[in-house]
Amino acid sequence: MNDELEERSVVTVFLRHDAAVLLLCRSDEVGSYTGRWGGVAGHVEDGDWTDGHPDGAAHREISEETGLDPDADATLVRRGDSFTTEDWDLGIRWVVYPYLFDAATRDIETNYETTDYEWVPPTEVLRRETVLDLWTSYDRVRPTVETVADDRDHGSARLSVRALETLRDEAALAVERGGDWTDLAATARELRDARPSMPVVANRANRAMAAASDDRTPDAVERAAVDGIERALTADVDAATRAGDRLCPRVATLSRSGTVFDALGAADPESVLVAESRPGREGVGVAERLTSETDAEVTLTTDAAFPERLAADAGTLLVGADAILPDGSVLNKVGTRGAATVAACEGIETLVVAASDKVMPAPGSDSDDLEIDREERDAREVYDGDADVRVANPTFDLTPADVVEVVVTEDGALDAADVRDLAGRHRERAAWDE
Repeated sequence: MNDELEERSVVTVFLRHDAAVLLLCRSDEVGSYTGRWGGVAGHVEDGDWTDGHPDGAAHREISEETGLDPDADATLVRRGDSFTTEDWDLGIRWVVYPYLFDAATRDIETNYETTDYEWVPPTEVLRRETVLDLWTSYDRVRPTVETVADDRDHGSARLSVRALETLRDEAALAVERGGDWTDLAATARELRDARPSMPVVANRANRAMAAASDDRTPDAVERAAVDGIERALTADVDAATRAGDRLCPRVATLSRSGTVFDALGAADPESVLVAESRPGREGVGVAERLTSETDAEVTLTTDAAFPERLAADAGTLLVGADAILPDGSVLNKVGTRGAATVAACEGIETLVVAASDKVMPAPGSDSDDLEIDREERDAREVYDGDADVRVANPTFDLTPADVVEVVVTEDGALDAADVRDLAGRHRERAAWDE
């Protein structure tokens, strides 16, 4: 019976900006599903395939349906597994290839195929009249506990938003298709434990669950997750703005932090010294982006040379934080401790910029010890020979509080008492699960 259906391959592309995705309302100029909402979509042609993926179709449709440059304005996040869906009225079996891209802007120009568009939470897919199986497409590219746990390419602030998206999506599914607090509490626990070195992930999941704990319903969790996403995005912007106001004209930095980059953009410094930041070499991308998006004179150097150049060429060392301990010490990309120690010796200010949710919760009792996960990377990045060599390849190191001049958050500069107070409040929110 399936032989009666004509098989056609299509791409469905979700463009995401912050935590919203682009939905397009299809016009009567298209051949199917007029008036329904969908993602950026189109047919796959013979020349669209690269290494088994129809990337050419995805790029072409982004350009044609939004006016964005798929190379400059959109970054591939994930290709989802393809699936089939059948429309017997049209006599077509669709083979759907889902994609998720991050868009640099929400400013788009639609073509004749679209009558309206909106940037909305992707959970709107569950609540609108859409093209066939649009949620199935999104489900194959959306953030999950596993993607949060496995992501080694992005900073903790961004991963915390992805964690809240995961909680939001699971809650919306529970609202629409049945589910309860118990299921969502299990998801929140998994998210809380996904990245032990990044307390902002746990703090933001705990904040959402604490806010929903009076009602203990999926609807309450969804609302709290949405509110948490907005708060997180605002906190990072505000922290960056406050930090930018404090920077001197000559700045040094290392690794990759969206909040650090935004602070540099707000400050518009004369020069920026960037450490290469091995083994991932995140600093290379930072230097390239600074060169293209700011007027600063950018110098990229090796990690080994960074301390000496820092002493000679910088007035402020600006770093992010993956965690701030209750005593004010800072867990960040390896190399931060050495750079901050040199800065202190040279009389150079070390400024940490981070959202307040990056403060680690206080221990539950005086006998509890805080666990610090430095996330050891693959030893082969350092040594892949045959000798019996022990390798230490941590992602993070711990910088003592006494070499950190100031921690700037969305609420302003924190002193030691402020940090301890925040740690206590984060601990209280974690009690939703006790």
